[in-house]
Formats: sequence, C-alpha cells, structure tokens
Amino acid sequence: MPDEKRPTRLQDRTVRRADPRQRLLRTAVDIFGRYGFDGASTRMLADAAGVNLQAIPYYFGGKEGLYIAAADYIGTLISAHVAGLRDTVRGRFETADRDGEPIGQAEAQMLLTRIAETMAALFISDESEPWARFLIREQMEPTEAFQRVYGGVMKPMLEVSGRLVGILVGEDPQSNHVKLRTLSLLGGMMVFRVARAAALAQLGWSGFGKPETEEVRRLAAELVASLKLEQRHEA
Repeated sequence: MPDEKRPTRLQDRTVRRADPRQRLLRTAVDIFGRYGFDGASTRMLADAAGVNLQAIPYYFGGKEGLYIAAADYIGTLISAHVAGLRDTVRGRFETADRDGEPIGQAEAQMLLTRIAETMAALFISDESEPWARFLIREQMEPTEAFQRVYGGVMKPMLEVSGRLVGILVGEDPQSNHVKLRTLSLLGGMMVFRVARAAALAQLGWSGFGKPETEEVRRLAAELVASLKLEQRHEA
C-alpha cells in the first residue's frame, strides 16, 4: 500500500492549481474511492490535497461532511456530461404531452441511442475512473452518499431512458419489465468501466482508443435497435 502521506500521481496532476476546497473535493473522490471511508484518514486527505489539516473541518465540518460533498461533486461532474441531453429528452416529452403528439418509435430510438452512446463514452473515459471506484463502494454498501448520486443523476437518467424504452417495446414505462430492460441497456455500457480489465482481456484490446470507442458506440446503437426489433418479433 502506498505511503498514506504521499499524494498519488493522479492527485499530484489534477489538484494543485485549484482552490483548497476544490482540491479537497477532487482528492476526496480519488482517496475515498481507493481506501473507503474508514481507510482514508483526514491526514491522508489533507496531505494528498496539499492543504492544512484544519481545512477539512473548516470547509466541510469533518471527514463525513467531505465524504457527502464528494458524492455531490461526482453528481455535478456526471451531470456536466449528461444533463444537457437528459433535459433535451425531458423537454421533448413535455412538448409531446402538451401537444398530444406522442413520440414515435423512430424518434425514441434516435434519442435513446444518443443516451446510450453518451453513457458508453463517459464510462470508457479515463475521467470516470475515480468516480467509478467511489460509486462501486457505494453500490456494495449504500450510504447517504449513494442516495445523493442516485437521486440527483442516476434516477433522472433512468426515468427518461425508461420512457423511451417503453415506446420501443410498446409497454408501460413503469412496468418492471421496462425498468429491467432499461437497467440492462445502461448497465451494458457500464461494464466497460466496472469490468474494464475483463472487457479488455476478452476483446484483446490494450485500451480504449478512438477505434475501440467507436466500436463500443456502435454496440450501443445496436442494443437500442434490438429493442425495437424484439417488439416486432414478439408481434
């Protein structure tokens, strides 16, 4: 295990130019993700961020407050990638509901493909690595931090995606079947982050460069298209 007083290379690269509060947030995402809440000492967090130990209670009230703030920070970072598209889809549903002109399958497929491709690109990116470590720990033992990220980012994206899946499979978006299909679709993109080593080994890839990323994006589009195809076969 690395010396807890020595910043990781990731922290050394990313936090030094920010203000102390921002440096602590960026550091906390990485350190809590690596060592967990109990394994990350306040001294480790402060040293990795290059701040005085008293900065943690000053800005966040203590280690627990920093942990919750780190979860909110992750939600903000993810939202920067997906909120625009999510809100676009929401707005389209509002227009359709107001005008009484439901979204058709072709449009639903296009919108859901954009969501799946966006999620795939996000999970493949190096930027998502520290978030994933943090969130995987929360998936295993959920705390208030999970509720923050789920309520602020995950649930809204699953809801808009579920409405589109419902259109494609011709079922109530609130049905468990549609919810399962939605989770399966987006989870299929997540595997490239949470099971990254296995995916690369199975595919014989050394990493996710531009060609590999484009191949995964094509997969996302194929998975969305299969929902509509499945409905046609069932009919």
